[in-house]
Amino acid sequence: MAFGPGEIDVRKVQLTGGVTYTLSLPKPWIEQMDLSPRDSIRVDWRPSGALRLTPLEMLANQEKIITIKADDIPEASIHDHLMGAYLAGADSIRIVHSKPDNRFLQRQIRRFLRNTRGFERMNETESRIDLKCLINAAEMPLIASINRMYSQLTSLTKDIVSVASGQEKNLLGDVDERESEVDALLYLVNRQLSVALDSHLVASALKLTRNQAVEYSNLARSLERMMDHAYQMAQLIEENNDTVIDQSKQPIAQLIEWQDTLKRLMINIRTRNSNEIEECRQALKKTQQDILNFEDELIGERKLSKQDLLLFRMSESIRRMCAYARDFGEILLNLKLYDEMIVRN
Repeated sequence: MAFGPGEIDVRKVQLTGGVTYTLSLPKPWIEQMDLSPRDSIRVDWRPSGALRLTPLEMLANQEKIITIKADDIPEASIHDHLMGAYLAGADSIRIVHSKPDNRFLQRQIRRFLRNTRGFERMNETESRIDLKCLINAAEMPLIASINRMYSQLTSLTKDIVSVASGQEKNLLGDVDERESEVDALLYLVNRQLSVALDSHLVASALKLTRNQAVEYSNLARSLERMMDHAYQMAQLIEENNDTVIDQSKQPIAQLIEWQDTLKRLMINIRTRNSNEIEECRQALKKTQQDILNFEDELIGERKLSKQDLLLFRMSESIRRMCAYARDFGEILLNLKLYDEMIVRN
């Protein structure tokens, strides 16, 4: 009978020679996969009990290629199209154009290469530019990217505390680079997630289920959002370079509390201690309330001075960072409970 993609067929297990169980494979599938007798098929035994069959030759030769026709899309959206191809998991991006001297196109390609990881120019002609990814998504653990994002975030917030307390302003000289690095790492994590959702082999190589990969992407997103607010605070400190804030006073004291709590949550990516995660989330909630009380006192019924406005805007960013850190803790609980789930027939 006819059998094709998306359809279901039921076949019976056969006993061969009294010791071996066999199951026949659908002929249309064999033909579509271009298989011959004695070809190898990978068999994955999934936690659910299902078996997954994948021809080895197909796995070795797969390459995802996308062609972007620059003349057919708005010029201003070229970078967005390139990022979309990157996040979708394309291995090669072919850009076709009719203007050899298109400087705007060249700038957008350079911007794309700065904002991503792994892509390089390969072949280039007067009408075509080929970009190819040289990094295997399966060889870069998601946790390594998340740890790097955390490192950049905490280093920036520590420098913010130091500069706000009167130390050298040049500690924040590379704030743009650090913020861009975190953005690029988030794009990389999202790309890996896309590839893992599309390929069970990549998910297996990353030693994560697809559900876990989604949650790790959520962890990365929370860190990136916190970095956005840290970046805003760094800009505020640079713009008000004559202001000195005591580390023991609000809102810097709450920023230090946030640092300590986020560090404990990062440890729980590995340990996943429910009690400690909940303690961290409650501590963050209290820090948020302390900041709200501080903001209420700051505003009162009087006009805000320049320093008051600085403190208010910083406290708002810290409050939002606490909210994202609480989300971070919630994601860790999701991961913990997923790991503890038992599937029964």
